[in-house]
Amino acid sequence: MKLVKTTDAVGHVLCHDITQIIKGVTKDAVFRKGHIVREEDIPVLLSVGKEHLYIWENDEKMLHENEAAEILRDICMGEGMHPTEPKEGKIELIADRDGLLMIDVERLRAVNALGEMMIATRASGFTVKKGDRLCGTRIIPLVIKKEKMERAKAVAGETPLLRLLPLKPKRFGVVTTGGEVFRGRIQDTFTPVLQEKLGEFGCEMIAHEILDDHHEEITAAIRRMLDMGCEMVLCTGGMSVDPDDKTPLAIKNSGAKIVSYGAPVLPGAMFLVSYLEDGRPVCGLPGCVMYAKRTIFDLALPRLLADVPVTAEYLAGLGHGGFCLNCPVCHFPNCGFGKGV
Repeated sequence: MKLVKTTDAVGHVLCHDITQIIKGVTKDAVFRKGHIVREEDIPVLLSVGKEHLYIWENDEKMLHENEAAEILRDICMGEGMHPTEPKEGKIELIADRDGLLMIDVERLRAVNALGEMMIATRASGFTVKKGDRLCGTRIIPLVIKKEKMERAKAVAGETPLLRLLPLKPKRFGVVTTGGEVFRGRIQDTFTPVLQEKLGEFGCEMIAHEILDDHHEEITAAIRRMLDMGCEMVLCTGGMSVDPDDKTPLAIKNSGAKIVSYGAPVLPGAMFLVSYLEDGRPVCGLPGCVMYAKRTIFDLALPRLLADVPVTAEYLAGLGHGGFCLNCPVCHFPNCGFGKGV
């Protein structure tokens, strides 16, 4: 680039967009990169505060901001998303479908740590809708060394930083436990909550049993639901440490391997997640899922539906950001719940 006075720029090629901001009216490029400056452009350029301009001087060792943003775009873009056109050196990625957005945070940090470039994304592990903006990329200066962008590609590796995984509606079963419900002393208000929550994702409940707190009967019910084709089994009640609460033992005896009994999340500390050898999850849900607006289950459910393993490592990491503030008006997922870094 070469810096010249605006009044001397006639006939030269702009190497960056010129933005005009009029409060309440517009914020857009009044001249685009590549525009050849004309005599009549001079008053407009001066009116937006541009007394000097950068004009393009070809340099084989450097890349313009738009070209560099395209490299960052390619580093990020996975299936199910598309890019915007470069604008003021920035490119965004847009979701082509609903799904679970997963970010390789470690590699994202490594690229951003190189300096002179940035990739800003939505939080990983949350659902997005078709048309949602997923990330934005750009370099900080107007031009950057080609060698620096080659380093970025090497740090990022061969696979995209962003993945948009489809959510798969599952047929599920619910095992409701507790003598008070089994004997009709209180109404089962847990199951309708689950039907509504999973119904938002197109899931269908195909089995439901209400049982007393006998672990042998609970285990048998879980096995029956799995044998009839349930792709996920949810057990409600009996998840605390009281002597009568047998659900964790019943889940263990069903043949499912327990990943974790307990999670550093409030509400939802007594959450249990386990998997059969074929990958089908069997979960024990704490009572808070019935009455709290958002809980550990809202964080884990998208992963269960996208067949992303809910691991002990993932659950342990939820401790940072896993404290729901129970706001009077819930804005989840547009809040800090579950978004520890």
